[in-house]
Amino acid sequence: MSKIVLENIDKFYGTNHVLKGLNLTVDDGEFMTLLGPSGCGKTTTLRVIAGLEKPQNGYIHMDGREVVNAAECFFESPSKRGLNLVFQSYALWPHMTVFDNVAFGLTIKKLPKEEIKLKVHNALERLRIMEYVGRYPSELSGGQQQRVAIARAIVSEPKVLLLDEPLSNLDAKLRIEMRSELKRLHRELGTTVIYVTHDQVEALTMSTRIAIFFDGVLEQVDDPMGVYQNPISLKVADFIGNPRINFIDGKGEVRGDTLIVTSELGTMSFPREDFTEYIPDSGQIGCVLGLRPEQILIQKEAVKDGIPAKVYSGMPAGSETLVQLTVGKESLLAKEIGLAKYEADQEVWLEINSKKINVFDKETGKLIKFAELE
Repeated sequence: MSKIVLENIDKFYGTNHVLKGLNLTVDDGEFMTLLGPSGCGKTTTLRVIAGLEKPQNGYIHMDGREVVNAAECFFESPSKRGLNLVFQSYALWPHMTVFDNVAFGLTIKKLPKEEIKLKVHNALERLRIMEYVGRYPSELSGGQQQRVAIARAIVSEPKVLLLDEPLSNLDAKLRIEMRSELKRLHRELGTTVIYVTHDQVEALTMSTRIAIFFDGVLEQVDDPMGVYQNPISLKVADFIGNPRINFIDGKGEVRGDTLIVTSELGTMSFPREDFTEYIPDSGQIGCVLGLRPEQILIQKEAVKDGIPAKVYSGMPAGSETLVQLTVGKESLLAKEIGLAKYEADQEVWLEINSKKINVFDKETGKLIKFAELE
């Protein structure tokens, strides 16, 4: 296992500032996912950690050992960092069998043949591909090739395993299967894993923590439920979640220990214990309420404190039903588990737990009121 600390990392490609003062700590045995849209800097971060790119500023420490000191032009060789990298493209030798591909690095190190055989077979058994040991890459499916690439990466027992969008070339069914495999593998090995993806489902289902990037800036680092239920900004909130979060404009005022927000959902009060560091001490403030679709409970009969709404359209989708609603001038999307039938213009009432609502500062985009975690 290995702890990795990045301090004040700056990376430029010409005049393009790709990483901007990056500070990130990856703890021993963690499954850290670097998540963000294309071009946000996540793959560059992985390559800087691997030693494939040299930052212009900053420091990197692994297990307390300095491996990068840009000010002194010190960059430890990738081969000395105790890590392995799995590429999106598998990068298997086409003329070698599965055994020889997995054994390649061990052979270069000139380990005894019996030790190589034992390690290779152990890696193949972990990935459940022992039956393909004598086949060539061209005889394997995409999912099987990806398993071989991962087996090759773990066979030398690296301190750190780096994965750069390894599932993006697989179909939807295989991606689900491989997510399960990778999560199980991490639990069994205890290796520090740094995983790059633009797929939020991969990040939410596999990670111990998620680091979210936008335009070379690290926006938030938290565990999956923390990122989902309390996104630090409007940008993160809009990026995380499918279907996307509902945003409702509101007017707020901080009065002593209470934030009062008025919107199409009515007037809501939030206590100081739910405030974040970004809320002003007092006065009026433009707000945006963040409400996840699954947090809206639809009732077909009037209920106490229910919010009147109209159905714009109902969209059954097999295991769930999406319902587009109109509340005053606002449009909201609700999600129900299972099949439910709604007619256009049907009158309904909404039950919303205000404790589950995020509140953002409209001007800065920052989260000013936490939602209660489940």
